[in-house]
Amino acid sequence: MKVLVADPIGEEGIEILRSHAEVDVKTGLKPEELISIVGDYDALVVRSQTQVTADVIEAGKKLQVIARAGVGVDNINIEAATQRGIVVVNAPTGNTISAAEHTIGLMLALARHIPRANAVLKSGVWRRNDFTGIELRNKTLGIIGLGNVGSEVARRARGMEMKLLAYDPFVSADYAHNLQLELAPLEKLFKESDFITLHVPLTESTRGLIGAKELALLKPTVRIINAARGELIDEEALVKAIREGRVAGAAIDVFATEPLTSSILFEEDNIIVTPHLGASTAEAQTLVAVDAAEQVIAVLKGQPARYAVNASFISAETLSELAPFIKAAATAGKLACQLVEGQMNSIRIEYQGEISNYDTNVLKATVIGGLLEDVSEERVNLVNADLVAVRRGLSVMEQKQAICENYASLITVEVTTSTGSTTVAAAVLRGETHIVRVNDYWIDIVPSGGYFLFSEHLDRPGLIGAVGKITGDANINISAMHLGRLKPRGQALMMLALDEPLPEEQRQQILSLPDIYNAKLVKL
Repeated sequence: MKVLVADPIGEEGIEILRSHAEVDVKTGLKPEELISIVGDYDALVVRSQTQVTADVIEAGKKLQVIARAGVGVDNINIEAATQRGIVVVNAPTGNTISAAEHTIGLMLALARHIPRANAVLKSGVWRRNDFTGIELRNKTLGIIGLGNVGSEVARRARGMEMKLLAYDPFVSADYAHNLQLELAPLEKLFKESDFITLHVPLTESTRGLIGAKELALLKPTVRIINAARGELIDEEALVKAIREGRVAGAAIDVFATEPLTSSILFEEDNIIVTPHLGASTAEAQTLVAVDAAEQVIAVLKGQPARYAVNASFISAETLSELAPFIKAAATAGKLACQLVEGQMNSIRIEYQGEISNYDTNVLKATVIGGLLEDVSEERVNLVNADLVAVRRGLSVMEQKQAICENYASLITVEVTTSTGSTTVAAAVLRGETHIVRVNDYWIDIVPSGGYFLFSEHLDRPGLIGAVGKITGDANINISAMHLGRLKPRGQALMMLALDEPLPEEQRQQILSLPDIYNAKLVKL
């Protein structure tokens, strides 16, 4: 077996690889150089510098595994790797402590003006009175995201006697209780926090998570720390708020564009900046290198990897039977995720009909992956689905029934939260995924990749037309519509397939119509 290490990693990881395989360390390769040699290797190890494109993967005829010695896999074409049957692994926990400690360090630096005081004193000026700080004790820390890093930040902040608020709908109340913190809606967290720290992945729903609207809710004494993703904060809005005295300060370790040496953030004394140092400790580099190396060896030996970020191997027989239902399971999970309200507690997955005769672990992992796709730092798959759920305090139960009344096979996902439960069922008809049930309503829609408006209302004449007028006035085309109702002129569920996303203004107009109970825009 031959392994190519294309980016600098800890020597400990290289030694592990060399104990099992022939290893070449060739860093700083240009894309064409990598493409010209990667075909000789069974495994490729990278960090963030090397771009593993579809062309690189196509050239890697012998590749069995690509390892990222770190968390993010944005530089690896996951889809191309999956299509080629190449396992992609990462090391999502190796730098957890380093990132959490850096967050605490930035918070202390903000509270005590450490960078500015250091710079002024080294310039030859003694100015104690200009740098009066604040204690962290008894201050409220708002943590957005309770994944690996966010949870470790909470544990450390608790030791400094801070009050803890957290926003993460995808952890259970018991998990939050064990961390000794209070789960809170975003609005409450924004209004009550003295410090706010971000620990969520970058998705369409988290991009611009803190913008002008959110900054207007904050205390003027609040301090913001971001060691997660640069795009989570509107940088110009943040600088404007600090200049106007509506935010006391910020500490930023990540940026929308990296590397960079000039930014509007650099112009403000009350903004501390560091060049993406969250994982830059000797211990973290060792841990991620060792973790990545051990997984490479496992895959080359035909064993499962701990943190595979794409689909794991399943037998050919099982795959042929369950393959059509993998998309259905993912779709059911994604839809349930966008419809639920409150703190998630448990997930029940029921398999009815023919699929109940098979090992459904891959479907369970796919459902959990769909539910947590936009909120988890880790990609959820067959290997780590149970682990990710346990880490978030979520109980997962599976049930099987050999008989299915209306379909050959049916997957039903029920998510229980602090405010109730949401049920979504999916079937495969003529090779296509169909959503056939939402809560108590039996329906039939094909989620072909677009936007849907789900609205519960009282079934009465003129209501559908009123909704259609709002979308029409906004120049939003309705490509399909389906109505499920419990009884004539009773409670009903309307689903509109939209060619474009529905703006918030129009959604609020729909909500203001008489007899409309709710209106949610989802993307499938």
